[in-house]
Amino acid sequence: MTALRIALAQINTTVGDLDTNAQKIRVQIDHARDVGADLVLFPEMGITGYPPEDLLLKPSFVEASHATVRQLASVTTGLTAILGFVEVADDVYNAAAVLHDGALAGVYRKHFLPTYGVFDEDRYFRSGTKNPVFVLDDIVIGVSICEDIWYPDGPPQEQATEGAQLLLNISASPYHAGKCGARERMLATRAADNVAVVAMCNLVGGQDELVFDGGSVVFDERGELLARGAQFDEDFVLADIDLTSVFRQRLHDPRWRKQPTGDSDRIKLTNVRSTSRQSALPGRHTFEPMSRLSEIYHALVLGTRDYVRKNGFHQVTIGLSGGIDSALVACIAADALGPENVVGVAMPSQYSADYSQTDAELLAQNLGCRFLVIPIEQVFQAYLDVLARPFGDAAPDITEENLQARTRGNLLMALSNKFGWMVLTTGNKSEMSVGYATLYGDMAGGFAVIKDVPKTLVYELARWRNTWDDGPTIPERILTRPPSAELRPDQKDTDSLPPYEVLDPILRAYVEEDQSLLDIAAQGFDEAVVRRVISMVDRNEYKRRQAPPGVKITSRAFGRDRRLPITNKFRDK
Repeated sequence: MTALRIALAQINTTVGDLDTNAQKIRVQIDHARDVGADLVLFPEMGITGYPPEDLLLKPSFVEASHATVRQLASVTTGLTAILGFVEVADDVYNAAAVLHDGALAGVYRKHFLPTYGVFDEDRYFRSGTKNPVFVLDDIVIGVSICEDIWYPDGPPQEQATEGAQLLLNISASPYHAGKCGARERMLATRAADNVAVVAMCNLVGGQDELVFDGGSVVFDERGELLARGAQFDEDFVLADIDLTSVFRQRLHDPRWRKQPTGDSDRIKLTNVRSTSRQSALPGRHTFEPMSRLSEIYHALVLGTRDYVRKNGFHQVTIGLSGGIDSALVACIAADALGPENVVGVAMPSQYSADYSQTDAELLAQNLGCRFLVIPIEQVFQAYLDVLARPFGDAAPDITEENLQARTRGNLLMALSNKFGWMVLTTGNKSEMSVGYATLYGDMAGGFAVIKDVPKTLVYELARWRNTWDDGPTIPERILTRPPSAELRPDQKDTDSLPPYEVLDPILRAYVEEDQSLLDIAAQGFDEAVVRRVISMVDRNEYKRRQAPPGVKITSRAFGRDRRLPITNKFRDK
């Protein structure tokens, strides 16, 4: 048997919901059998969801994961299924179960446990040391888990030297902009370097701050694409692969005769070829990759949808200021949950321009969202009256501005409590970086949709969203008016901050790339401006720690990615 039909079941799991995850797996195993697949692949930790974090410290959780694998083994009659789970043995392992024809045939344990960026696997797991290969009739198969295949000399290379023609990788690879292309280039290289077919099944869905983008792929032994799954959606990818060309190409490649062979276990799988196979697949399963803005926007939509729904909410509310940030968040929310589940709330004050409410209402109308108007002047004045005596003769300052923001936050949270709506905050990464936000005011809410989206990218995404077939949704004035918090007369963001075209590159260099003050200034930025921006970033760590979670879309986001102490006297000079 040199030809094989493989399926990649790219599913959206929920952390901790073992029963629902297992049911999804059963459905996909049955579907794989119905379409004649010999082998079906599932994502990393498909049983538990990823990442389960400190659930892994609960013995009952890890034991339930192991028990679920044993239950699923019985439904694999007539094919092979490879799925991720938490194995309990002498320790706890991030593992892949190879279920074959109704039984657990073997287990592969992840070797490389990432501890950078958003990962903490070394906190929970022991590394695997063995590297078995599985022999299905005359086909040798290697199995690995996510990080293992990112290393050129990792387990898949050893499996290839042991004769593996098919390298299978189960992944939970978190998204950030540009990650999809980089991952595919790496996988194509592994296929060509090892003269083997590479198939990677990636997780899809949102989990707290993380989004998993799917995009499962199959590459042939020359590194050419055979199949690609959808991005940001569940998918079932089928591919027929003929492994005779792997053997022929290796005969012409003398490198393989110089590679030392190890003592990898070889686990024999009996041939149980499907009897329901069609003669050929109707065509190649290859979704075209999304553009940069499209993939970022869809990541935000998926992350928002899954956070809201997986946490038991059905509707959301947003403070619509008539500005660009709240407009983009409203579009994302409507696309994620349906406009009927989004409530926009305008909360004008004496400093709000008349057109702010007009534009907010037009946006809600264009989206089909419900729209409420709750003026804050009376509440704000009540605060001032109550505080008149303790404030005494102190001149008005940022305190009065923050009181307005906190009034709006209180009103939104009251609506949330009364009607069960999750509040979506609207602050962007530029504002969060420099602390241009009010604790318990515009930062109050359940989910911060664009907290990892720089302001300049907010404008790009908004303009891109306006190109959709349903016509412009965001009113043009929102896209062109100078950004303003509208907390004092004639206020502009540039009163307090450098222009965003200057601010965002400095923030990217400092926050995401850890460049020094002098390195950034050497790129042509005014040193005094750079010093001021860095100072604002450093002293506002305490605010960011109290912000709601939000979707990670950059290579380094605040929170899980960038972890600095709040109490910290080091300053870059």
